[in-house]
Amino acid sequence: MAESKPTVLELKAGDEVAVALRDICAGESVQPFGIKAAAAVPFGHKIALHALAPGDIIHRLGQPIGVATAAIQPGEHVHLHNMGFEASMAGRAIGARLSNTGARMPGPLPTFDGFVRADGKVGTRNYVGVLTSVNCSALVARMIADHFRDASRLAPYPGVDGVVALTHKSGCSVADGSASMRMLRRTLGGYARHPNFSGVLMVGLGCEDNQIDQLVEEEGLLLGDDLRKLVMQETGGTRTSVARGIEQVEAMLEKAAQCARQPVPASEMMVGLQCGGSDSFSGISANPALGAAVDRLVACGGTAILAETTEIYGAENLLLERAVSPEVGERLIGLLEWWEDYTKNEPQGFDNNPSPGNKAGGLTTILEKSLGAVAKGGTTNLVEVYGYGQPVEKRGLVFMDSPGFDPMSATGQVAGGANLIAFTTGRGSCFGCRPAPSIKLATNSAMFRRMEEDMDINCGRILDGEQSIDAMGETIFREMLAVASGKPTKSELLGYGEDEFAPWHVNAWL
Repeated sequence: MAESKPTVLELKAGDEVAVALRDICAGESVQPFGIKAAAAVPFGHKIALHALAPGDIIHRLGQPIGVATAAIQPGEHVHLHNMGFEASMAGRAIGARLSNTGARMPGPLPTFDGFVRADGKVGTRNYVGVLTSVNCSALVARMIADHFRDASRLAPYPGVDGVVALTHKSGCSVADGSASMRMLRRTLGGYARHPNFSGVLMVGLGCEDNQIDQLVEEEGLLLGDDLRKLVMQETGGTRTSVARGIEQVEAMLEKAAQCARQPVPASEMMVGLQCGGSDSFSGISANPALGAAVDRLVACGGTAILAETTEIYGAENLLLERAVSPEVGERLIGLLEWWEDYTKNEPQGFDNNPSPGNKAGGLTTILEKSLGAVAKGGTTNLVEVYGYGQPVEKRGLVFMDSPGFDPMSATGQVAGGANLIAFTTGRGSCFGCRPAPSIKLATNSAMFRRMEEDMDINCGRILDGEQSIDAMGETIFREMLAVASGKPTKSELLGYGEDEFAPWHVNAWL
């Protein structure tokens, strides 16, 4: 007699729980373990394989993800009602398990067709950007960019991807020297020099704290043909400023149209790694598959930026063990300690992070969510740790401090130089990040089919037994090269990417 198809997946021998591969009914025999489900267990949620007493540690992939808050019998649904959060139980030994998987890829490196800028950096897109120093100039910036949404106005500039307005809600009531002002200027500076922009117009009101000239000076920028400024109070008001801004953008478009793609090695890709709307399968399919793609990228000499400090908590040992030096490891520990202090006044501290959608998808604690999130970084060594929006200069796997809010985190990665974003999702996040194209990776086939208009790759094929993690990693890596060469992503076709510009602020006045 043929064996029944498994209904749950035990991720590592010895784990006290397994993950439901489909909805399980109460009383159903759970395969391959033969225990009976004590209650209905939704798709992606955990079911107990062993009896647990209150206080027992519960593991997933051999890693602690929480503790039993009540007695749990085999076959019971394990979730918010009987499993709780404990402070990180992860070890913090630095460099204890350095990876040897970072060897360069043998033979000729893969290439993509990119835009080589005057400073040697390589863009994957060719935009003109309109940035704002302050919220008060947001409308003017959007009106300037909106003028070029009419395809006939871009037609004279072949090879230009468009005009992008990126606005924000800060720039005033922010003191010079404050952390918030430093981060805002660093973020705007990173975007102003980003290789996916051929030229940038910076629009200000005139009386704001975040003066354009000071921003330019502090960030080591240079005003000229490729970086221009427009100050509304000096120019003459809203309509006059919009007209003047359109003139300046048209001049930059003429230069942008002269840029052409040319073959460059894959080492010029810098990919920001994101996950949002995560579910229990994020750490089983899409995230480790993205990690396999990252290993390939690093082997080519490229760079991957892991971020979201709140979403490595509880799994930090998996990064610290691969830190290339005590200094790198200590910088990561320092970030975690800052966040421990920063979140202590939150109702649930660090564990306030999992969203309602995460929990509906089967994730119970931040420790469990972090375990999946870290998998995006692959298996290579951690070579550096950066502050939010800092220029990323090292090649390989690096970490950048950021909140877990996806738009804010990705904004920091792009400010640091990411010319591509790879974004995994289990619930179905709709997201873009102009000027960097965003590749959306679905964790399960049901969601991919439901939201195919937003998803680029279905990593649910791993769960369906159709493709291995490593093979899917190769698929993702090849998609990165294609998108970097100009293939539009689903989010780009839908028009996402301007509203998601969200600089991080740590400020008493906001």
